[in-house]
Amino acid sequence: MRAPYGLNILDNCVSCPVRGEHLFCNLSLNAAQRLNEIKSTAVYPRGAMLFIEGQQPRGVFVLCNGRVKLSTTSREGKTIITKISEPGDVLGLNAVVSNRPYEVTSEMMEPGQGNFIPRDSLLQLMKEFPEAAIRVAQQLSRNYFTAHEEIRTLGLAISPSEKFAKLLLSWSTSVPQNDGASQLRLTLTHEEIGELIGTTRETVSRLFSDFKKKQLLQLKGATLVIRSLPALEKIIHS
Repeated sequence: MRAPYGLNILDNCVSCPVRGEHLFCNLSLNAAQRLNEIKSTAVYPRGAMLFIEGQQPRGVFVLCNGRVKLSTTSREGKTIITKISEPGDVLGLNAVVSNRPYEVTSEMMEPGQGNFIPRDSLLQLMKEFPEAAIRVAQQLSRNYFTAHEEIRTLGLAISPSEKFAKLLLSWSTSVPQNDGASQLRLTLTHEEIGELIGTTRETVSRLFSDFKKKQLLQLKGATLVIRSLPALEKIIHS
């Protein structure tokens, strides 16, 4: 089904062509049918808030397409992006399972589709289908690993250059590599990159300039070319 923003809406979990590619959605036919009954589908524009930090957990969102920025804010107003969620991620799961307020704010970075599952319906699905409970446990484990890596990046990295190099390397793992180089589409602003690595927009702009001068990366419009992955690794281990 075509929808606004040129999206291809995936409105049936049973017949979804990418169901098997995503951890939570890769369920047996009976469980997928039950999931299809309890979810509601919606399309969200860029900037839409799925839920807000501190809000009581009303349910989870299964991201079908688009990307979502998860962020948390200190009392002083400093914002840190904890994760950029991709299709297949289940948003708000930690809060829903623990019945505690959402620990992050979830904001659409681009138009996309999210399937909403109310909290009570999700818990009942887990009781009826043990495989769904296993998928939830696996997703929570992945969330823990992601949080652990975030702490390592922000807490153990010595300098902004090291944090920036780690971020670039993490991006490179999701795209093809050729002779120690890779390229990807850069959709984040310098301010958002700063929120990812715990620094300022001005510092990020300086890092881009420094890395360009060292021929570590190149920008061609919205395309970011990482020219030497080994050189980035050397920055991290130096």
